[in-house]
Amino acid sequence: MISRWLCSQGAGALSLLVVIWLSTTTLSSQAQSETCSVPSEHAGVIFAIEKVDPDWACRLQEIVGHYTITTKVGPIRVGLSESLYRDLLDRPPLAASLINRLGLGVYKSEVRGPGRFWGHDGEGTGGIVQLVSQSRTARVYYLEGSHESRLLPNITGKAVVFLKMDQVKDADGLEAMDSTVVSYTRLDNRLLSGVVTLLRPFIGGTVKRKLSKGVETVNRLSIIMRQDPDRVLREAMAPPALPDEDVAFVKQALENLPHPSGAAPPKTASP
Repeated sequence: MISRWLCSQGAGALSLLVVIWLSTTTLSSQAQSETCSVPSEHAGVIFAIEKVDPDWACRLQEIVGHYTITTKVGPIRVGLSESLYRDLLDRPPLAASLINRLGLGVYKSEVRGPGRFWGHDGEGTGGIVQLVSQSRTARVYYLEGSHESRLLPNITGKAVVFLKMDQVKDADGLEAMDSTVVSYTRLDNRLLSGVVTLLRPFIGGTVKRKLSKGVETVNRLSIIMRQDPDRVLREAMAPPALPDEDVAFVKQALENLPHPSGAAPPKTASP
């Protein structure tokens, strides 16, 4: 449930849910620290993990090695170029605002430091997301959050999310991204963790659906950006207008988006 929020932001996230420069040409089987290591392979998928700070490596290892629930989702296709996908991942507040204004979801997000964001999905799940490691094709996130529902007491916990991104071509020959997410969630309440363990098939399926929904929301955003760029720009500029730097980013992104052959070019001039 905690992992669901990240994909909604990417939602980036997030969150949704995702894409940075690959500084090495070979993959190591472990992201090494002095005392702890984070495996590069999860659920049969290799993630190009950069070297993780020793303190972070131990925190991640504790969750990965003693998780309550683990879930794999994807690959799910998002119709954005690699550069735009990466830029939106770095701007959860902007992605959340566009999703809200276009009626695709109800999200909140705020910057809390370098690579650190607070967010809420509008459906009871929220918390802090910290970017721990990134390469051109993979990211690793650490989460601390909570989930409120009518059926269960307030649930708090921590999670590690591995995001793998592959550049592909869609049916129209346009650049797109395939995203695969593997998450490990560890609940704080030991008694509740035991109950979840017994119900793992049911809970795991629910978490998987939530994760998929987050990434699919980003894909719906990408479709609107390609098919109706003028609407996206109008929403970005509608009162209360987004910050000037965000509006400038949206304009440039829409102007640079590729479109299928024969499609009318977008009119992204200010109304």
